[in-house]
Amino acid sequence: MAHGSRLVDLVHERIEGFLAERTSILREISPDLEPLDAFSRRFLSGGKRFRALFCYWGWEAVGARGFDPFAPDGGRDRFPIVSAASALELFHAAALLHDDIIDNSDTRRGAPSAHRLFEQLHTESGWAGDGSEFGRAAAILLGDLLLGWSDELLDEGLAALPDRDAARAARAEFMRMRTEVTAGQYLDILEERAWLSQPESEQRLRAERVIVFKAAKYSVEAPLVIGGAIAGATTAQFDALRAFGLPLGIAYQLRDDLLGVFGDPEVTGKPSGDDLREGKRTMLIAIARERLSPGQRRLLDELLGDPELEPEQVRMLQRTIRECGAVDEVEALIASNVATAMSALDDAPLSRDARAELGSLAKAVTRRTS
Repeated sequence: MAHGSRLVDLVHERIEGFLAERTSILREISPDLEPLDAFSRRFLSGGKRFRALFCYWGWEAVGARGFDPFAPDGGRDRFPIVSAASALELFHAAALLHDDIIDNSDTRRGAPSAHRLFEQLHTESGWAGDGSEFGRAAAILLGDLLLGWSDELLDEGLAALPDRDAARAARAEFMRMRTEVTAGQYLDILEERAWLSQPESEQRLRAERVIVFKAAKYSVEAPLVIGGAIAGATTAQFDALRAFGLPLGIAYQLRDDLLGVFGDPEVTGKPSGDDLREGKRTMLIAIARERLSPGQRRLLDELLGDPELEPEQVRMLQRTIRECGAVDEVEALIASNVATAMSALDDAPLSRDARAELGSLAKAVTRRTS
């Protein structure tokens, strides 16, 4: 993973340089905009950079360049892919900011979420009005700013790509990803509120639809395909990247769903059982509802989505979900989807080194603890 590790450094450098350029505009407008600068850097300084890595290995899988990211003369060749990988990280940060507002989450990666930071700024500054309203409004604007900047960063990279057809294909995939993840986010909040009026028989299917469009495509499949597009992928290569990326993305999100209920808060940076308090209608919950007795199902439905759940109530729900076999079934689904993804790499028209690295990434994203 030497290339991948170096890519993370290159992405960090590219993001820092880009933010320095853009935030200088903010400082020219007014010193009052300094929090937008500080908070944008804060939310882009960490993370696992999985989307950036998938983008890079989609590019390498198609191009089979085997180039050395450490080489001092490789900057021009790698500029488009590093810029695209960095743009995905900005897009991800924007999505997280908006997601935290929608879910009313207090924390992100073990620290206050953006809207809580802005609320704290309001309180400490002694400003007029409601601090929570200011926090939400300011965080929405910061998310919008990062979303726009992700477009600019992508376009800067694609402008340096000699193959204009490849640039257009990469841009089209990025725009499709943006539409799909927004649609998936809407479907997610819809399920939290409309589940009662939907047929019981469709709830697993509807949960899977949210997984695919809110997370699986934009977390794994789209970054792979964007990277492949920049390298000038053929139809067969696009098909191989998608055949690997979609099932792996589903497995990735299923792991996230388990962590949202059972994750260690010291590792995840989120309170234990956070998805239970937020009322997430995940595949885990859909499977549990199928397996629970009518009385247990009524209790789950009554408590799910209560932001004031006590720790003992969270532990009780965790036991109920685990004991009914839902966790084991989700683990089996994760394993099945990973196997499907890995089989798609067999004899795929992709570089051998990239296939090996994608296999390693598949393990990393589905066995993680945060």
